[in-house]
Amino acid sequence: MKAAVWHGVKDIRVEDVELKPLKSDEVVAKVAWAGICGSDLHEYVEGPVFILVDKVDELTGGQAPLTMGHEFSGVVEAVGENVTDVKIGDHVTVNPTVTRERWSDDLNVYDGYSFIGLSCDGGFTTFVNVPAHNIYHLPSEFPLKLAATIEPTAVAVQAIKEGSLKFGDTTAIFGAGPIGCLVTAAAKAAGARKIIVCDLSESRLNKAIEMGATDVINSGQVDAVKEIRKLVPNGVDVSFEVAGVQPTFIQAIHATKPRGTMVVVSIFARPIEFNPMLLTNSGVKVTSTIAYSRQTFKQTVDLVTQHKIEVAPIITKEIALDDIVEEGFETLINDKKQAKILVELSGE
Repeated sequence: MKAAVWHGVKDIRVEDVELKPLKSDEVVAKVAWAGICGSDLHEYVEGPVFILVDKVDELTGGQAPLTMGHEFSGVVEAVGENVTDVKIGDHVTVNPTVTRERWSDDLNVYDGYSFIGLSCDGGFTTFVNVPAHNIYHLPSEFPLKLAATIEPTAVAVQAIKEGSLKFGDTTAIFGAGPIGCLVTAAAKAAGARKIIVCDLSESRLNKAIEMGATDVINSGQVDAVKEIRKLVPNGVDVSFEVAGVQPTFIQAIHATKPRGTMVVVSIFARPIEFNPMLLTNSGVKVTSTIAYSRQTFKQTVDLVTQHKIEVAPIITKEIALDDIVEEGFETLINDKKQAKILVELSGE
């Protein structure tokens, strides 16, 4: 079967691979659709970030070269002998996080912390082995195409939780890429009354409006913080940094009300500098998130399949596996109108 295999920076190859033997606690998923994530793009452009090249992952046993893809949905093709709660034919999505599970999610969701598709073989292929523990059932009538967006939506839902965003709150979101737009949709679902999204791209800002933004600001044309303060004079209750660069990190702090919360959601490609007195003089609290708890993932499955968070607008392109480099990764680098690009596998 074909798979998109990461070998190194700018070196992803669609090549023939063998499905590994099925373990007793795993299922085989026939992949329907898989999304290209921002973290996949980081691996392509500047990796290895999460992928291991000089040692084996202690939890998954994975090591490059490996099949990428951690946002995917599909149909169960086979089950291991010890699997009792998943059956052949089930429509499923996959929580790709793998941890030691020595702690409950509310205490430590990062214990060990590996990813299917980044620390072991993932979903950019026809069939993939997945621990049954990571499988989440879907209503059979729910489109598997939309289900491929559940994983990044879970990132957004966890970000809303980390910021303790409440019904009626105000928020500013810096960055209108796929995760920023999904944070926008999640903020809307959480009942935010004012959702201000800042970005340099007009097309991305238009997408943010489609996802639920009440106001958008082109931060390349105006002072974003001043414009936010015109809309919310005392500053927003919660801000989200989803761009991963120093200017937006600073702006997000300045846009937040005294003793409000700024949530870092993005992956930073390089270190930044800031003066901690920005926090000391305002009381703004900074927290961060990169993934989600198992509870959050299950809640996101329900939110998406019940259409309480609408994910369809985030999908901007569908491609074949053979075209994943040029039409997928390279397009995401060069075309800022793109949000979520899905790779069609079985297409069910």
